[in-house]
Amino acid sequence: MSTSRSPWLWAQWLIAGFLSLHSLPARADLMLFPTRVVFEKEQRSAQVELVNQGKTPETYRISVVNRRMGESGEFIVITEPGPGEQFAESMLRYSPRQVTIPPGSSQTVRILLRKPADLVPGEYRSHLQFDRVADASGSSSVEEQGKDKAGGVGVVLSALVGASIPVIVRHGDTDAQVSLSKLAFLPPGSPNGPALTFEINRQGSRSVYGDIDVSFTPKQGMPMDVTKAAGVAVYVPNALRRARMQVSVPEGTVLAGGTWHVRYRERAEAGGKLLADSTLVLP
Repeated sequence: MSTSRSPWLWAQWLIAGFLSLHSLPARADLMLFPTRVVFEKEQRSAQVELVNQGKTPETYRISVVNRRMGESGEFIVITEPGPGEQFAESMLRYSPRQVTIPPGSSQTVRILLRKPADLVPGEYRSHLQFDRVADASGSSSVEEQGKDKAGGVGVVLSALVGASIPVIVRHGDTDAQVSLSKLAFLPPGSPNGPALTFEINRQGSRSVYGDIDVSFTPKQGMPMDVTKAAGVAVYVPNALRRARMQVSVPEGTVLAGGTWHVRYRERAEAGGKLLADSTLVLP
């Protein structure tokens, strides 16, 4: 989850930066595809499509920023790498640097990767940032927009909204191991309940990214799907990410003696491989 930086509001699409594992508010006018870029093996180019779903032209300034993910999934902007962090910024070239997109239209941003000959094996990450630029025309000035039928002048506040996507460069052999631990159930009536809390533990030299699904099986009954979370990442060098997922079961379901089952899988387009799972039997 992104951290706000006045006057900007950062949004991460498709829950790429969430946990407590619920969707974040995002600007509906801007759609990005894909929501992450990963360079592996011999790949040297990629592209991102920006789609303006709004009713007016929008201008976005494009830049590369570096961010650190906290243990709860929040992001902060950083300028210097910490232990185990490696930026991709110096290897990335992109064009254009600013775009104006008519309503209902799209714009392609092309990214080129240039690896130095002596690049050390490992994973490198930066973020491609899309900042909405304010409309400076007279028609959208505070004076113009604030006029009412009686000729008065009001105040208009227009949020400038941006979005970012991770750009990951993997060089040489990288691997990761994942496990889920400290699974606990917060029953109805408890603070922030009903919910499941757990930790995603990551080891190795690469990030992990996938979807989480939760099911519940009553002591005498069939498993039922309860909730899901899409696009959950744990980035290098983080060793864990703390998670909380709101859950609910049909009214009248007996929880005592039932079993919660949490699964973390690669995304379907990556093969859907099971990365980790954990169960909790309620007393």
